[in-house]
Amino acid sequence: MSGSTSESNFLKNFHIPDYILVPGSEVERTPDVPKCPVLVFINSKSGGQLGGELFVTYRALLNVKQVFDLGKEAPDTILHAIYVNLEKLKLDGDEYAIKIEERLRVIVAGGDGTAGWLLGVVSDLKLSHPPPIATMPLGTGNNLPFAFGWGKKNPGTDQVSVKSFLDCVMKAKEMKMDSWHILMRMRAPKDGPCEPIAPLELPHSLHAFHRLSDTDELNMEGCHTFRGGFWNYFSMGMDAQVSYAFHSERKLHPEKFKSQLVNQGTYLKLGCTQGWFGASLFHPSSRNIAQLAKVKIMKRHGQWQDLDIPRSIRSIVCLNLPSFSGGLNPWGTPNRRKLSDRDLTAPYVDDGLLEVVGFRNAWHGLVLIAPNGHGTRLAQAHRIRFEFQKGAAEHTYMRIDGEPWKQPLPVDDDTVVVEISHLGQVNMLATHGCRSKSVYDPSSPSHHDTEGDDGDDSDEEDSVQGEEFRKFGAADTFKIPDEVDISQLS
Repeated sequence: MSGSTSESNFLKNFHIPDYILVPGSEVERTPDVPKCPVLVFINSKSGGQLGGELFVTYRALLNVKQVFDLGKEAPDTILHAIYVNLEKLKLDGDEYAIKIEERLRVIVAGGDGTAGWLLGVVSDLKLSHPPPIATMPLGTGNNLPFAFGWGKKNPGTDQVSVKSFLDCVMKAKEMKMDSWHILMRMRAPKDGPCEPIAPLELPHSLHAFHRLSDTDELNMEGCHTFRGGFWNYFSMGMDAQVSYAFHSERKLHPEKFKSQLVNQGTYLKLGCTQGWFGASLFHPSSRNIAQLAKVKIMKRHGQWQDLDIPRSIRSIVCLNLPSFSGGLNPWGTPNRRKLSDRDLTAPYVDDGLLEVVGFRNAWHGLVLIAPNGHGTRLAQAHRIRFEFQKGAAEHTYMRIDGEPWKQPLPVDDDTVVVEISHLGQVNMLATHGCRSKSVYDPSSPSHHDTEGDDGDDSDEEDSVQGEEFRKFGAADTFKIPDEVDISQLS
């Protein structure tokens, strides 16, 4: 009996009464305000059967009205209704509702695409007190959960595992995370459909945007402008090519991609067949980054400078979090001498800077598995521009937060431009000791005391807005389009 009472008291820490969640419900309050009220969003189609099992478990433990299936309900509609109700209750002087809002936390269970969807919605709502978000791993990549200490694999769907996760959420620390805006401009085709430009299949968060301001430097007549956003990374080149091959294969034969082990084996096989391991033999030098694009960075506001890309670099990653391709950290941890010599800082997730890293081939990428391994550190910047001109290649491959696409390049005397800039921040929940570091956390390493790797880092190729930008992805409300299968957001 005492065990049952103890369990009941524990779950009261997270319980939200109906009248907070459903406008017009009868006012019902517990004697004490819950210590950690949570809203839980679950992609029931993610992780095979795990998503559905998790949904059932959470509803058995909490108020069913505070647990939502993202396959059936959109988070923007849910959160908007709850926060409108909270505002009304606060205006009526409801102290209980005020405390609920102050303490509210959000759990999202799914892949990185699902987590990014919810993060974008919270960002767009512009709440006066946005809730911090814990990302529960349920997909295949799970870079976001891993970066903030929640692991790579789902911690379990039974009641004991879920209660353990809830306890971690209650004890977690809050941390800011940068969000990034990406803009792409290309010449409109003379014939054929325009949205998207055939055969272009863009990620769900990158979409046509026409409300260009007069001050927009990339506002040009006769051009298509696409805007979007990301949280973790933008990459271009051979890594995105392998990812594109993987996603294309999974789209054609979804029945073959039922386990994480099979997925990893297929990925490795495609890395071989796409020439990533034998890049010097199978990958034409015309597709190397330096030959494809002119790259400019802005380290300080208003000061663009050319970025010197070594000619052998075939893949470039603009990284926000220390978790890429299943938890690898391409930037590594430079020691204090290298930071000072190259005007770099320690990597933080809330400093408004992206780490820009290059790779020559898959063998170069394998150094990430070794202790202190890293790619070719190119720069840190708060704004990056890629300019692609006619002649180098017909296309290249790009990827944002795990979603790849095949990008056509200029065929006439025009330029395709991709520009990345800092957008804003969102509140995250992180476990103590997670790999993500905050510039405001005294326990985080600084550029004064970072020890990092002591090995040889002397790679010879190392070298050094308007209203529409205020929305994540520059959309009125960031949301997954109806035609997108949410089960693929992993």
